[in-house]
Amino acid sequence: MKKIIIQSILLTGLLFMFASCKKEFAADGGVSDAHVNMTTYDYLKSKPIFSSLVTLIDRAGLKDMVNSNCTFFATTNYGIDEYLKAMKNIRAVELDDENITYTLDSIPLFRVDSLKTYIFDGQLGRDALTTSGKYYTSKYGDIPNVQFKLWLDRTYNYGAYVDYVDYVAYTKIIGTDDSKELDINDIPVEERDKTVYVQSSGIITTNGVVHALDGYHRLFFNTDNAN
Repeated sequence: MKKIIIQSILLTGLLFMFASCKKEFAADGGVSDAHVNMTTYDYLKSKPIFSSLVTLIDRAGLKDMVNSNCTFFATTNYGIDEYLKAMKNIRAVELDDENITYTLDSIPLFRVDSLKTYIFDGQLGRDALTTSGKYYTSKYGDIPNVQFKLWLDRTYNYGAYVDYVDYVAYTKIIGTDDSKELDINDIPVEERDKTVYVQSSGIITTNGVVHALDGYHRLFFNTDNAN
């Protein structure tokens, strides 16, 4: 019963937070049927909200990797659009031309290859994750001073009807794990870990698992000015 109540509350409340995605997902309460009878690539291609992501997958030649036995944390169009805006601002300053354009094709291929940081071997659904988390190596391979932690963030602030809600979280660890530090304020802002939550978890395709990331997550954890 509690699981039903949890999903109901998430479906009712959080869908309003992600209005642009409300026809696609049920905001980390999962989807009505977690199984989809198609590959991960075909699933993403069938959802307009991932059209930009599919274009980048094609540019990077990652279709076969995405369709392997893997877990993919998928960035929405909104997060990619914000990244493009930020990159345009940087290039405008470099070229002293505010009228330049910056599109998906403008992203260098070496950077597009970083999509591999969102892909992990095996099927890592909610049942494979814990609140303490575990470090995983992405398909990109080892990155100096960077680790990736997949975990469940347990939240208790849902009143008397539920004990807690677990959110699937994906954290980019920069240096040491901030959760193990005594005072995060001692860590320079640019060196703090970056966490993004999953808005819909455990979409099971014919080859793996898809976790749709929060629409506010910007591609590659970019934080440059996009205004």
